Amino acid sequence: MSRITKTFTSLLHEKALAERKFFFLFLFLLASLLLYPYAEGSTFGYYTFRVFGTAAIVFCVYAVSVRRSMVVVAIVLAIPAFLQRILGLGLNPGAIPVANIFLSFAFDVFIVTVIFRRVFAPAQPTSERIFGALCIYLMIGFAFSSVYGALTLLQNGAFYLDPVTNSHLRPNRLDFIYYSFATMTSVGAAGITPVTGEARCLTVIEAIIGVLYLAVLISRLVGAYRNPA
Repeated sequence: MSRITKTFTSLLHEKALAERKFFFLFLFLLASLLLYPYAEGSTFGYYTFRVFGTAAIVFCVYAVSVRRSMVVVAIVLAIPAFLQRILGLGLNPGAIPVANIFLSFAFDVFIVTVIFRRVFAPAQPTSERIFGALCIYLMIGFAFSSVYGALTLLQNGAFYLDPVTNSHLRPNRLDFIYYSFATMTSVGAAGITPVTGEARCLTVIEAIIGVLYLAVLISRLVGAYRNPA
């Protein structure tokens, strides 16, 4: 009898996790964003960030676990994302770091595409779907930060760091995360300036995506959630 009870409880927990996986993914993505500045400041911050970063990648794979083929693709693409974000493969010159950044970007694009199709499907919006839409927003910011990093490796001097407001001259991943989200929210990243035409073009594209995503998709989803047909 106790075995049946444990099995039933386990199934309930798995069902609850499946129903709230976008919510948990959002929490881990947000935690990774907030903990990133402390990853290099202390040993505790370093390991805490890696735990949350690992959990975010795992939940990204879990979020797209609809068909076996999607899971296989997600796991394969998650390997370079894991190496880049968890093991600390930074913005170092060379073919391997550049390839790793592009593969990590491919992982972000794949996850965003799958979640987008599920979140904005023609069905009654739920709170879970709204959290899925917010996950897409955060992942777009991380994806563009990877693109900016790859562009810096391919074009030396693509971005200029103002020495008055920065303690270093070469931009790192944290700089690009700050620049990406500041651009996407139209706040503006003080101290970082796109120099080359490609850097400016990507900045404009991300700014347009950020504004349109919030103004059109998120507002439409939230409006349909508040006023069901």
